[in-house]
Amino acid sequence: MSNFIVPTVTSKGFKLNLNTGLFINNKFVAGGSTIDTVNPATGEVIASVQAAEAKQVDDAVQAAHKAFYGGWKDTTGKIRAKYMLKLADLVDEHAEELSQIETLDNGKSISAARGFDIPQLPIVLRYYAGWADKIGGKVINTEGALTYTRHEPIGVCGAIIPWNFPILMLAWKIGPALATGNTVVLKTSELTPLSALFVASLIEQAGFPPGVINIITGYGAVAGDAISRHSLVSKIAFTGSTAVGRQIMKAAAESNLKKVTLELGGKSPNIIFDDADLDQAVKWSHLGIFFNQGQVCCAGSRVYVQAGIYDEFIKKFTEHAQANKLGDPHDESTYQGPQISEKQFNSIMGYIDSGKQQGATLLTGGKRWSDKGYFIEPAVFTDVKEDMTIMKEEIFGPVVAISKFTDVDDVVEKAHNSTYGLAAAVFTQNISRAIEVSNRLEAGTVWVNCYNRLDPDTPFGGYRESGFGRECGEYALDNYTQVKTVKINISHRL
Repeated sequence: MSNFIVPTVTSKGFKLNLNTGLFINNKFVAGGSTIDTVNPATGEVIASVQAAEAKQVDDAVQAAHKAFYGGWKDTTGKIRAKYMLKLADLVDEHAEELSQIETLDNGKSISAARGFDIPQLPIVLRYYAGWADKIGGKVINTEGALTYTRHEPIGVCGAIIPWNFPILMLAWKIGPALATGNTVVLKTSELTPLSALFVASLIEQAGFPPGVINIITGYGAVAGDAISRHSLVSKIAFTGSTAVGRQIMKAAAESNLKKVTLELGGKSPNIIFDDADLDQAVKWSHLGIFFNQGQVCCAGSRVYVQAGIYDEFIKKFTEHAQANKLGDPHDESTYQGPQISEKQFNSIMGYIDSGKQQGATLLTGGKRWSDKGYFIEPAVFTDVKEDMTIMKEEIFGPVVAISKFTDVDDVVEKAHNSTYGLAAAVFTQNISRAIEVSNRLEAGTVWVNCYNRLDPDTPFGGYRESGFGRECGEYALDNYTQVKTVKINISHRL
């Protein structure tokens, strides 16, 4: 393991030892090549990590397959829960190191890493550990026979996670997979591998047998494709873009018809009615779009404000956006860190240029901040028409498009003017209107008088091109089991 440890120091002097190998069969091993992971706050290389190619993917899958049939699938829920709870405790013990690594590699603020991202892993592990011994079928009353069902694990589950929430996405993938008795091969994003690899260093300490959890890094077109096509992988869980989701479905279909769940893109509408608590609506809407530098699949990037409060909302919201403190993400006072990469920075700036060229009004922001790293001032557009690119396409950055609406029918029609259906929000003090609009909106999650409230016990997933299947809650367990019917003849005779 020591061959793959790289020491480093954060901008605030916190010393870290970074794991850079591939974690396969409870060991850190070499890949077929290496990938440089970059600090988005400076543009400088943090470390070179081992990258999986087809051979290393096969090694990981073979290890997971052997572990599954070598005893893991037959372990009791209580045993699986014990390992999961131990891993949760170890993450708690190393929470500060993980927070520092997440901020270094991803660019999110240290306050966000400490306050949200890292605590979610032990929370999710403990939630699903509670389910591990409660997964069962049922007896069905059939004539002349005893009939019962079993909810059995699928086998080797491939998990491909994105760069925006590395630890949260790891939690959402491994939690239900382990609780239901599956083994896992998880591929991190090549942009943010370091926090997941640190978690990998805790897996053996938690007592997991070799091969149960394998964590690798690699490019999507190489390692991701190899996982999606591997004949011993029985299920794929992917979070990322809709375009890549289509490729994964195709690979799964062309190989062994493996089960697929997809949590994809979004262009979520955030609806503010005249009777909303205006100050609260402004604060939640700010969180809805600018949290995590706007790099959130369910970001409230389309804000629709009813005509009666439109001007006042714009004034207060713009002031709130201008108050965002950009800076070193390791600084305790920083709210907004850098975008993840130069490529993402350029893509966002392209959308900002598009908004200006197509006639939207840029009230504030939208400029590069700092001469190093990938920082963008939060951009607030008004006078945005429905056919403008910034209103239609997922930007994945700190850019909000604000538009006016008249009544319920008008705003519901506008909200549905999208190929996505991941999330939405409604701000109103009229409970009847809140329920009516929530029920009409075609989205997997609708928040009322809040935004970005994510909990491990409530399902999350999309409609339309935002994917299918659900993460979190009891609903997620269905994605990781297959149902067997057993019929025992009692009275039928031939």
